[in-house]
Amino acid sequence: MAHHGMHGRRPTLEEVAARAGVGRGTVSRVINGSPRVSDRTRAAVEEAVAALGYVPNTAARALAANRTDSIAVVVPEAESRFFSEPYFSGIVGGVGIALAETNLQLLLTFAGGEREQDKLASYLAAHRVDGVLLVSVHSDDPLADRLHQMDLPTVISGPRSADEPLPSVDSDNLSGARAAVEHLVSRGRRSVAIITGPLDVYGAERRLAGYQDQLIAEGLPYDEELIAYGDFTEEGGRRCMAELLERRPGLDAVFACSDLMASGARQVLREAGRRIPDDVALVGFDDSVIAQHMEPSLTSVRQPTRDMGRAMTGLLLDEIALAAEGKRSSARRGAERHLVLPTELVIRASS
Repeated sequence: MAHHGMHGRRPTLEEVAARAGVGRGTVSRVINGSPRVSDRTRAAVEEAVAALGYVPNTAARALAANRTDSIAVVVPEAESRFFSEPYFSGIVGGVGIALAETNLQLLLTFAGGEREQDKLASYLAAHRVDGVLLVSVHSDDPLADRLHQMDLPTVISGPRSADEPLPSVDSDNLSGARAAVEHLVSRGRRSVAIITGPLDVYGAERRLAGYQDQLIAEGLPYDEELIAYGDFTEEGGRRCMAELLERRPGLDAVFACSDLMASGARQVLREAGRRIPDDVALVGFDDSVIAQHMEPSLTSVRQPTRDMGRAMTGLLLDEIALAAEGKRSSARRGAERHLVLPTELVIRASS
């Protein structure tokens, strides 16, 4: 049993930090098993902990005892959608890369329906995981609120709104959409349609906003009839493209807000005898495998999904360390809790 010095009082985190020659944050990262510490630093801190007989405060001790060394990636969608949507695999791939350097296990959970969400909530409430990465969330998704109330460290991919309380990682949807429209107009297109994603997804709403902003910047009229409301599925892309051709047979460009929808749109354009890009230029969003293998190959806005997965994991590890210190992240809100990664237009044959 470690002795607590002459005064019977417990050594503090500060004293451990001073002895090890590091900051308190570093000490708590070592104690919480964060991977972001060099072996040398870890050894120095462990030596100081042992020498001083430091015991983390009760809350942190309870937490350490409760550490499950696993985090959950929660996808509030049906499984089938997860496997057809390249966005998801990119993010989970990035999470996997980031976790490879840690001793944390990854738990992948689909919580599409209310029953699954209830089951998941009670699983999480029992402290079965240390933290949650929530991927692809609709603005009215009750799960995000439940996690927020549970005080379980959680990071969300794509905020639900401009004032998202949970830490988030997103790609720059607005400027990605603007780049797509700017490119189409620079190619001489004047009747540029959009197939949107579901507008209860903040990222989809931002893409529509970027489309509108850029049309105005280009001095082109903003025409309701050139907007078709999709759902990020291939079938949705087909339906929207058929609608658009019926309303505006003379359109000469389409910005589909996902590669999957672009693929559906392309089938309908082909069936209608429209040549791509001669008659109608086509741009997608995601720069997924689909874009490269489409015929003709698809111009698309690249989202750095792997980097997003990595960044989400980094934020979550920080949240877990803060929780163990008994600090909630609300104390350090601000920009570093909401990362926005750049997008990039990848130009191919379809435009």
